[in-house]
Amino acid sequence: MTDMQQPPKIGSDESREAIIRDSITRKRKRDRGFSGFIRHPVQSLTRQPLHSLYLTVPVSILLFAILLISAAREYGMDVVLGTPIIDDILIVTILVVITPLAFLDFFEDRRQRSLESALPNFFRDLAGMNESGMTLPGAVGLVSRAEYGALTPHIRSLDHEMSWSVPFVDAIVRFGASIRTPLATRSVDLIAKASRAGGDISNVLHAAATDTYEYVALKNERLNNMFIYIVIILISFFVYMFVIGILTSTFLETMSQAGEAAQSSGAGAGFMTSINIDFYKRIFSHAVILQGFFSGLVAGQMGEGRAIAGLKYSSLMVFIGWMVFRFVI
Repeated sequence: MTDMQQPPKIGSDESREAIIRDSITRKRKRDRGFSGFIRHPVQSLTRQPLHSLYLTVPVSILLFAILLISAAREYGMDVVLGTPIIDDILIVTILVVITPLAFLDFFEDRRQRSLESALPNFFRDLAGMNESGMTLPGAVGLVSRAEYGALTPHIRSLDHEMSWSVPFVDAIVRFGASIRTPLATRSVDLIAKASRAGGDISNVLHAAATDTYEYVALKNERLNNMFIYIVIILISFFVYMFVIGILTSTFLETMSQAGEAAQSSGAGAGFMTSINIDFYKRIFSHAVILQGFFSGLVAGQMGEGRAIAGLKYSSLMVFIGWMVFRFVI
């Protein structure tokens, strides 16, 4: 009777490790995309701000329909479409979409900055302990007891996985995936490839620490250097709005009054009486709002390298421009 290769027992270490890895992988797949938003809405919104569009876009469409129907019933559709009422409805619905996204992205960016600023210290400490003769699981376990700010929970999760005999390469890759920042992804990829190639992990960790430190320093330097340009963009918006406000409230009003006076005296100048001040006010308000929205995106791209980071400026300038033309000018 020939010997048959028996499958590993359920209680064996190999099967337990495989089950744990498969469970972690399935959980991470479930937490992605729309299914992750449904399962964990709060966590999904805080970790991936763009997921807020799953909620705000349907809400804004519903709100637009409700406000449009209500206004049409009260004033008539022709009046709504021919007056700033439709502008108010559109701006409200747009703000409903971009304002939550702007705030969530702002707080997520702060979280990522906190994580990235702690990475150099983590890699340096891990390399130092490994050089002293400690094994990687032991070094990770000791480092996890220290405080690294927002990075601490991720380090403890890394230690928890390695305590279940998950290979270092797999654990560090999941560690980078849980942080979800470009810097962490690049550093973890470097460490994982060096570990698979059999290189000196201490030297690799030191290199990762140096690389992350320089990255964070350059990023902060760029933000500091570009801050003055962000201020210039914001000031230019308010100057533009001020000039448009003066033009609307003084020049057009003066031309209209002069035209009416000339017509009443029989001196002609009938072309001046054809000026529709409300029409020009509406056109200028559109110009100010568009200027504010796109100026905010430019400020975000210049200052932080991401246009979406400028939505906080865009939402603020759009709201201010709308309020000024709605209640002041």
